[in-house]
Amino acid sequence: MVPCKVPWSKLFKGRINEPSSVPRLSLSQVSSLIANMLPSIALGLSLTTGAAAAALDARAGRTSPPEGCLAVGGSATYKTVQSAVDALSTSTSTAQCIFIYKGTYEEQVYIPELKSALTVYGETPDTSSFAANTVTITQSRSQDDSPNNDATATLRAHAGNLRVYNVNLVNTRGKGSQAVAVSAQNDRQGYYACQFRGFQDTVLANEGAQVYARSYIEGATDFIFGQRASAWFDGADIRVLAASTGYVTASGRDSASSSSYYVINKSAIAAKAGDSVSAGAYFLGRPWRNYARVVVQDTSLSAVINGAGWRIWNDGDPRTDGVEFGEYGNTGDGSKGTRASFAKKLSAAVSISTVLGSDYEDWVDTSYLS
Repeated sequence: MVPCKVPWSKLFKGRINEPSSVPRLSLSQVSSLIANMLPSIALGLSLTTGAAAAALDARAGRTSPPEGCLAVGGSATYKTVQSAVDALSTSTSTAQCIFIYKGTYEEQVYIPELKSALTVYGETPDTSSFAANTVTITQSRSQDDSPNNDATATLRAHAGNLRVYNVNLVNTRGKGSQAVAVSAQNDRQGYYACQFRGFQDTVLANEGAQVYARSYIEGATDFIFGQRASAWFDGADIRVLAASTGYVTASGRDSASSSSYYVINKSAIAAKAGDSVSAGAYFLGRPWRNYARVVVQDTSLSAVINGAGWRIWNDGDPRTDGVEFGEYGNTGDGSKGTRASFAKKLSAAVSISTVLGSDYEDWVDTSYLS
């Protein structure tokens, strides 16, 4: 460092010795003044930083592949999602990822079990929401042409430790047959700011612990269903389609010892925009198996939900002897009415750790939770 050779009095143009109207403070008074100001300064900085971070989060985009990801679409090496999946290593334990450029991909995608974790990213101008998603994978298989539910799915997700961000999964088969958008068949799967669109059996949450956060789910008949999964639906926008009668969930839990559990938490259930749905046409669920377990809590229920809330499987085959259907803290016209005798009003909300386990933070992207 070069020492300054200009006198301080000249740097300040003689003001060092000029009288001041500001009262002189002792060293102890100055120290006290600074000490009193520090909390306010810190709070201001904290609020400013927090507001800036929130604004950035709300507008954050993902328009190019994160380092190390296989890229699909555009000028990338892989032109289909399946070809990128097929190029993944089946022997490495190092985390892998796939980035999908904007576009509509007409294909069925099968992700087999891997030794590594896998993350699939869709290009988007806003990672915080499904509304601006630019990547859609779509096809129309159904049980008209496939042997089982899994075989109909647009995404057949058989890998554990899987995360999917900002991808729309669509099955266009429509009314008349089971036709799945996602078949989730393994443990520790997370879907964040995704869209799932179908009519009957849209989301097959079937095995292991799973989370669906800040996502859109659409359907009419048993469109959230499965047998053994413990699934947490958080901040979900659940939309029902025009139908005379419909069911949001169909849990296939088949014994009192099964850990299977569906919880819809801090979400909203209403008619799809543009679809005319009569008041009371939909039920929160019916039991696919006798020990069905579903809770809807702290959720906004529009008038499309029937006052009974829940329904038997079918006339002559109720399947309600071991069900656990519950509600807590719901609001809206659909939360009113005399609920079915086999359903309960809970005294407290179910915790996420009850459904996903105490170690859920090890694999859930908690930044997407309500």
